Amino acid sequence: MPPKAAPRRPKRKTVKTFVLDTNVLLHSPVALGVFDDNHLVLPMAVLEELDKFKTQSSELGRNARESIRKLDALRAGGKLSKGVALPNGGTLRVLVTPAVEKAGLEEDTPDNALIRLAYSLGRKGERVIIISMDINVRVKANALDLETEDFEHEKVNFDELYSGYAETVVPRELIERLYEGQSLASVPVKCYPNMFLELTAAEIPEMKAIARVFPDGTLAEINVDIDTVYGIQARNVEQRMALELLMDPSVSIVTLVGQAGTGKTLLALAAGLQLVQREHLYDRILVSRPIVPLGKDIGYLPGSKEEKLSHWMEPIFDNLDYLLRKHQPDQPPAGAKKPPKLSNPQERIQQLLDTDTLELEALTYIRGRSISRQFIIIDEAQNLTPHEVKTVVSRAGEGSKVILTGDPYQIDNPYLDASSNGLTYAAERMKELPLHGHVTLHHSERSQLAAAAAKYL
Repeated sequence: MPPKAAPRRPKRKTVKTFVLDTNVLLHSPVALGVFDDNHLVLPMAVLEELDKFKTQSSELGRNARESIRKLDALRAGGKLSKGVALPNGGTLRVLVTPAVEKAGLEEDTPDNALIRLAYSLGRKGERVIIISMDINVRVKANALDLETEDFEHEKVNFDELYSGYAETVVPRELIERLYEGQSLASVPVKCYPNMFLELTAAEIPEMKAIARVFPDGTLAEINVDIDTVYGIQARNVEQRMALELLMDPSVSIVTLVGQAGTGKTLLALAAGLQLVQREHLYDRILVSRPIVPLGKDIGYLPGSKEEKLSHWMEPIFDNLDYLLRKHQPDQPPAGAKKPPKLSNPQERIQQLLDTDTLELEALTYIRGRSISRQFIIIDEAQNLTPHEVKTVVSRAGEGSKVILTGDPYQIDNPYLDASSNGLTYAAERMKELPLHGHVTLHHSERSQLAAAAAKYL
């Protein structure tokens, strides 16, 4: 008999050393716990940068303080310089960059200190990977033949982002049943709640229907009564789908993704005015935007909070101006006292503010609030981190509806991209929930010039 083969030893897992940049912890303090069974290294320069941010009242300041508290709690497990055990099976060290290891990076900056430390650890035989959301850090490290990665933990694949709808071919009989107002108990393809299907009859390609998948799994044609809202008529199929979700109070959170001019903010405001002023489903519209300037910041703005916010809310006012020009106020019943005549949309916008129908709020002041029975619009949400979106959405109280709108191609936050921002993260992560609906809008309807700019520039 041939001798028995010796049992194979399982391949030993290669332990990696991840060197974290400051921006990773400022983006998400949970980064300290996501690198399972590996070594985690923080350069002393990272702690110095966290110290500079910790006094800020912004989200960056809060993340810096939370990261520092996590590090302080880990001290109980030993010395950070020698390495302490992490709950996920890995270890954490805080190391000082060797003064002799310049590696061609002579300037003493935090970025260079991080790269030099990684270079030094690599020369000692460790498999080092730098984790940074700063593209320039990754480029410089790559020039020194160091492995680098972006922080992928809270990223989605933007190229495969959930669109909120799909096209499919079905038997003619199925579409005829939808035309008759019937609900279908089964869905022809795999779908998520509140997803839309553009159906085409197999026998007659010209016969089409738009149907919605409801949370109970049934399929029904979209509501034919929702076509014009507050004087605004849907100009394409995607806008029609968006209005369906915006006008349905059972859908508590709606995410609208699209390039400039696709109508995201305009549709959200039109639905909000309709549901607040005419149908009284909500007490007021609350609108907020991240205060992230395009280009160089103009600096200090004088005046009250409302006066400061008015500069950042100009895009909202532009949309309201257009809406109120299209929509004339209802006439009071015969014999009722007529309200003072408002001569222009600006006066009507001011009336919305004065009567508390419309509230403008900075995202900074939303934390800690409990917002009930309000139609909440967060514009330019692509400039928020996933953690910031979680903070905002978790403020919604009983009877509130949250709308997140934005263009992932126009991000002004230097550490976010189309795959890591809070808007696309929320759209992808919440797609299986019955209370969520999403539409990706592709067609610019603002003007021919705006459509050409979105496509060619």
